[in-house]
Amino acid sequence: MTRILNFSMMVLVVLNVSSCKQKSVSGTPKAEAKFYPTEVLAQQDVQLQSVFPAVLKGQEDIDIKPRVEGFIEAVFIDEGSMVTKGQPLFKINSPASVQALENTQANYNTALTDLERMRPLAEKGIISEVKLKSYENNLTSAKAALDQAKATIGWTTVTSPISGVVGTVPLRLGSLVNSATILTTVSNTSNVVANFSMNEKELLDFMMIWEGKTQAQKIKNMPPVKLQLANGAIYKDSGRIETISGVVDAVSGAVNIRVVFPNTDGLLRSGTSGKVIIPKTIKNVVVIPQRATMNQQDKVLVYKVDADSVVQKIITVQSTPDGQFYAVTKGLESGDKIVTDGVATLKNGQKIRF
Repeated sequence: MTRILNFSMMVLVVLNVSSCKQKSVSGTPKAEAKFYPTEVLAQQDVQLQSVFPAVLKGQEDIDIKPRVEGFIEAVFIDEGSMVTKGQPLFKINSPASVQALENTQANYNTALTDLERMRPLAEKGIISEVKLKSYENNLTSAKAALDQAKATIGWTTVTSPISGVVGTVPLRLGSLVNSATILTTVSNTSNVVANFSMNEKELLDFMMIWEGKTQAQKIKNMPPVKLQLANGAIYKDSGRIETISGVVDAVSGAVNIRVVFPNTDGLLRSGTSGKVIIPKTIKNVVVIPQRATMNQQDKVLVYKVDADSVVQKIITVQSTPDGQFYAVTKGLESGDKIVTDGVATLKNGQKIRF
């Protein structure tokens, strides 16, 4: 009897525990889907920018070299000076040029004396006309050599071939120079040229956007471009694309482009750097806030709403100039609905409220 009673009590205990577990499970509230803000996408036209690093050069950058060998005797300018075309820059002491002038002057005097001495003899028939002609030729040759020597002496004064700004003057009085020595550089910076390059794909994208049938027509129809200076400021005057190289570099795959900017106030200097900003309009694309995306390695991801859950999508984008939005060029279409905030807490297939 006692055994039967004990068995009955054990059965009651087991049933009671099982009942408690069922109540515990059934009593746990089901997790409610979290609310996320969403947006239905629509196509629009958007203004974007492409930025390229550039090196600035004067419209004319001329290396100043002496045409004679010698020593610097005088320096008439200083670094940063404004000079005009034909203005003296340096004086070269060239002993060899002086010696050449003296020699050619002596040869000319001799040839002139010989001709004057022989002309009366030719008139009297003592010497032939052929002989007299040889003396005349000697004088002509001596005159040409003398003129060349005088011109060489003139080269001892080095003048500026253009009007512009003087660059660095590395050499001083007494320095030995020759025709290979760069004394300084004079830059005409009334206009400044920005040289930059873009790859083949970027060039094709631009050429397909710009209007015109030929490259010359497309260049003419290109929009004005901006210049970002080294300190981040935007230069006040716009520039124009002037030339596009006709050959793509086989090694780098890049093409060279030249932009000209006016430099009326002289702010831009040859040899400095900047960034060329080219505007472009992309039509019929969807624009999404950058906060609606997340980066995974080199991919940009977004969560697209599918019924009551989300699906992770890889998209191709271009940033807007303000850095707040993306123009989506691949991966999303008009009418798609995406989560616009809090994407870091989502996972693929998660159910949401919106």
